[in-house]
Amino acid sequence: MPTSPEQPAERPMPPAPAHRAGSSSAQPQGEGLRNIISTVAILLIAPLIAVILTAFVFQSYQVDGPSMNNTLHNNDRLIVWKMPKTWAKITHHAFIPKRGDIIVFTEERLSEFGQDPGKQLIKRVIGLPGDRVVIKDNLVTVYNGEHPNGFNPDTDLPYHRYGADTAGTLDTTIPAGQVFVLGDNRTNSLDSRAFGTVEAKNIVGKLVVRILPLKDMERF
Repeated sequence: MPTSPEQPAERPMPPAPAHRAGSSSAQPQGEGLRNIISTVAILLIAPLIAVILTAFVFQSYQVDGPSMNNTLHNNDRLIVWKMPKTWAKITHHAFIPKRGDIIVFTEERLSEFGQDPGKQLIKRVIGLPGDRVVIKDNLVTVYNGEHPNGFNPDTDLPYHRYGADTAGTLDTTIPAGQVFVLGDNRTNSLDSRAFGTVEAKNIVGKLVVRILPLKDMERF
């Protein structure tokens, strides 16, 4: 009997080439698109976060002028903390800083003194609502319920500013929702002796740290 022709044997498939070191692999198209969207979102959100932080949390300022010498100097770079003022707005309360705090505020009466109205100033809080502030014989005296006989904040508070150089004659009681401010350089400072008390609504925030120059970095 004739034999059936022999079936050809199956040849094994050659092995897949090994992955070469240093070769690149392609990412799925969907993953690449997600990376692009994430990058664009970060680029859009980052400036928004910066604006929110600057408006409501903290802001960098540079000192312009000598009115806070020798505590602060011209061109010092500062960080001003705004969160207490933001929280006061949210809770519908007036933000009243502590006595001795250094604050930044907007003063709209500066045109009377040849300066730009609405300019932001930096000064130290001396009088709080209800205080009676007296300036006489180059000294500051504050009277209130805790100190009926008066005290000198320049010598009795932790900032310890010594010197009898607060020119002027003044006797005023601070209204509710306002503060009385003075520059530390009393001989060269436009402050509440000239333009009166500062309304709480015009306070921007309080100084928390000087960051530049580095050798003078300091918390307040």
